[in-house]
Amino acid sequence: MIRAHILICGGTGCTSSGSQSIQDAFEKNIAEAGLTEEVKLVQTGCFGLCALGPVVIVYPDGTFYSRVTTDDVKEIVEEHILKGRPVERLIYSDTGADEAVEAANVSLNDTMFYKSQNRVVLRNCGVIDPENIDEYIAMDGYAALGKVLTEMTPEEVIKVVSDSGLRGRGGGGFPTGFKWSLCAPNKAPQKYVVCNADEGDPGAFMDRSVLEGDPHSIIEAMAIAGYAIGATKGYVYVRAEYPIAVNRLQKAIDQANEYGLLGKDIFGSGFDFDLQIRLGAGAFVCGEETALMTSIEGNRGEPRPRPPYPAVKGLYNSPTVENNVETFANIPQIILKGADWFASMGTEKSKGTKVFALGGKIAHTGLVEIAMGTTLRHIIEDIGGGIPGGKKFKAAQTGGPSGGCIPASLIDTEVDYDNLTAIGCMMGSGGLIVMDEDNCMVDMAKFFLEFTVDESCGKCTPCRVGTKRLLEMLDNITKGKGTLEDLDKLEELCNYIKQNSLCGLGQTAPNPVLATLKFFREEYVAHVVDKKCPAGVCKDLLKFHIDMDQCIGCGMCARNCPVTAIHKTEYVAPGHKLFSYEIDNDKCIKCGVCIGNCKFKAIDKV
Repeated sequence: MIRAHILICGGTGCTSSGSQSIQDAFEKNIAEAGLTEEVKLVQTGCFGLCALGPVVIVYPDGTFYSRVTTDDVKEIVEEHILKGRPVERLIYSDTGADEAVEAANVSLNDTMFYKSQNRVVLRNCGVIDPENIDEYIAMDGYAALGKVLTEMTPEEVIKVVSDSGLRGRGGGGFPTGFKWSLCAPNKAPQKYVVCNADEGDPGAFMDRSVLEGDPHSIIEAMAIAGYAIGATKGYVYVRAEYPIAVNRLQKAIDQANEYGLLGKDIFGSGFDFDLQIRLGAGAFVCGEETALMTSIEGNRGEPRPRPPYPAVKGLYNSPTVENNVETFANIPQIILKGADWFASMGTEKSKGTKVFALGGKIAHTGLVEIAMGTTLRHIIEDIGGGIPGGKKFKAAQTGGPSGGCIPASLIDTEVDYDNLTAIGCMMGSGGLIVMDEDNCMVDMAKFFLEFTVDESCGKCTPCRVGTKRLLEMLDNITKGKGTLEDLDKLEELCNYIKQNSLCGLGQTAPNPVLATLKFFREEYVAHVVDKKCPAGVCKDLLKFHIDMDQCIGCGMCARNCPVTAIHKTEYVAPGHKLFSYEIDNDKCIKCGVCIGNCKFKAIDKV
């Protein structure tokens, strides 16, 4: 009889932190303690608190251990599993280690990180074994597919999805039910359902985590979509850089075929649906639906002009519905619980929840799922735990290279499609990068533009050439070579690229530049007029200075300088001849080694 379950995170984040070795250690210690028949180990998907990995939860009490090492495993088995005494020093607490004892008796769902979330897409992540179809079925898995195939017509399925208000979670926010309704009437020998799991935004890992933690939900949803539009074949286009997700998804497809939940005559309904994986080589442009389909066909991933739209002429020139992972993950729950249930969450025009990958200058790096309309302040300060080190919040970048930044003055903005669009930002796929006072917004815009320049497929001139010219102007500004006229040229070129690029990559590439010009123009002016970077980030505008009043002449800075740019000097104080050090800024490469080695904080960036 099983009396305890030990859940170990097997997502990419915790795997990279050594969670597999943690599992191996548990297996060894449990066997040595003679508990193999009493304790079950389960490798799950991502729990969400990625910064605390490797993470382990022990049930039935629900004790949540963070940053577990192999050396901790024996103690957990001997103290907690055998004696029923949780290991207090490893228990996660919102309020710190001093509260760990009390935290042992508190449900994880009652912690600040979790209690404000509404986990619909992530409902099974960190809860079930993603490689066991029986566990998915135990959580109402494939019940929605059974319902639509035995109780609903394709038109009724589309109506439920339309009435729910679900919009595409890949960035565009196009109504999902409407997209399906455009494809369904089109007659063709073969139709397709495509899942976009390319997820190329820097800092985004929402889709990866769903595929790793709940792959069957995507399979079920794609089969439902196939029934609704009359498609019998589907493809999941997933990044080859996601090996764990690919492996688990393939296992899930094989299990679904074995159980008769894919293939011929599913649920005896006469409906056939086959599913295959296609690996992407990492091209950001292949996140655009027509480029993705071109890539599946075996061609170079480049976008196609629209119209015709994929609903009419998509994959292999056949009617196709394409949605991303997060969009599909909502479908089974909408079918089971109804359109009104889903529409009751969120705002008037943005229904349901949204998954965000919190990163950057934030205490709780990881995955969060919140109702649409939640304020940015609540996401950052309450769920995310605020900015570390007492630093001030400066901005949040949403939508990655395609998005814009939300400044501190708008931190109370309710996050949904329309509110973000109104301030010149966009939801994007869900990456949310938090920045503090030490971030330079010009440098940030340059970073994202460097990414889009590298990822442009080159098919259209506005994107291929225009983004390159934008990057050159930004580079000159960060080197102190820009002019005020360049700021006007930047804005003019940004708008030209947006209006004339062929696909979404080019059309949204200028967004980080436009947003930072709008909200942080004074930083651009400082770089151009004062030849200074207010945040002290742009190296070409920095000078390092040693404060002689603070310097004790120990010479640590000079001994560690890799380019011998620091030399000893003497100066006369009242009645004394003293020694200090000076920095030759012409030789200095602004590496910061001197600051890191000075124990007396005598070196400043000016």
